Amino acid sequence: MGDQAVTGAGDRPAPERTPDATGEDAAAAPGGAAAAGGTTPPGGTTAPGPTSAGMTADGTPAAPADVSGAGMSADATPPAPAGAPAAPGPQERTSDITAGPGGVMTDEEGVVTGDLTLRTEYADGQVTLRVQYKDADEWYAVTGGRVPLADPAALDAVHTVAVALLNRPEG
Repeated sequence: MGDQAVTGAGDRPAPERTPDATGEDAAAAPGGAAAAGGTTPPGGTTAPGPTSAGMTADGTPAAPADVSGAGMSADATPPAPAGAPAAPGPQERTSDITAGPGGVMTDEEGVVTGDLTLRTEYADGQVTLRVQYKDADEWYAVTGGRVPLADPAALDAVHTVAVALLNRPEG
């Protein structure tokens, strides 16, 4: 990883200090830095500070911790900047496809075949594939066609892949 600067008060380099990669400084301090909930500065006195960055060994979430001077706090969701667009809501893409000889398996109707319309929907962090007979009113969920999607910007790519897999006009 290379050398790291160790800073003291006022973001000035601490004199004659190097990073403690082994944790020996913290372990040598009375009660250890981790036990006292802080860091050990050059004088050996434990300074109060955050005890986690959102991680714990027992799986219990830690309380949010202030990370002063870093312009952030652990486990906190930063507010949206003024004038920023709202999080994207439900979105969808549609394409006409022709199902191949095996058709498309749906949860409600079983296999559907022929000329269909495929709709790829994104809402609440999930993508759902649905099909309908072309120009019909009812939509059917494609079996296995619901998965989490972390980035709604990937909806176009998911729809393109779904069309490529399900559109088989040549059989």
